[in-house]
Amino acid sequence: MQLDSLQAYLLTKKGTTEETPFGPDVLVFKVMSKIFALVAWQEAPLRVSLKCDPELALTLRTQYNAVRPGYHLSKKHWNTVVLDNTIPSNVILGMIDDSYDLVVKGLKKSVRKKLEHLEQGGNHK
Repeated sequence: MQLDSLQAYLLTKKGTTEETPFGPDVLVFKVMSKIFALVAWQEAPLRVSLKCDPELALTLRTQYNAVRPGYHLSKKHWNTVVLDNTIPSNVILGMIDDSYDLVVKGLKKSVRKKLEHLEQGGNHK
């Protein structure tokens, strides 16, 4: 997966913004101000860190060598995925979907309600 297709997919998620709060080397994707993906876009190969259910995180790490404990993140709740073409794209997209869904599920009810009213892929401010 290349950076442009990764970014494009992340930005299709409702209420998503792309920011660089940690400096220019890390693209941070947030839904309603909560992080669900971090992309080390200057790394070769590209790396993306995603929130994950703790049990599934361990399973994915066992199943794929390119899935590692979250880099500089909670190793229980985050995985860093090396995009080295060893994991099928549909599996990576599923990991992104799961990360987004976990973060949305953790939002306050009032914030989730605001998110529901945004247009698909619309960025909020």
